[in-house]
Amino acid sequence: MKRKSVLFVRYGVLGLSAVCIAVGLMNQEHLEVMQKAVKICLECIGVG
Repeated sequence: MKRKSVLFVRYGVLGLSAVCIAVGLMNQEHLEVMQKAVKICLECIGVG
């Protein structure tokens, strides 16, 4: 019984994370993250 509940939680978290990743990709959030990462990197090395 306990093993089934652990598997249910694991697959639930996996499914929820897949949904969150899909929503982020549809909203093009990855482009915003990349833009901020480049900006921070350029500031660290003194170019930006």
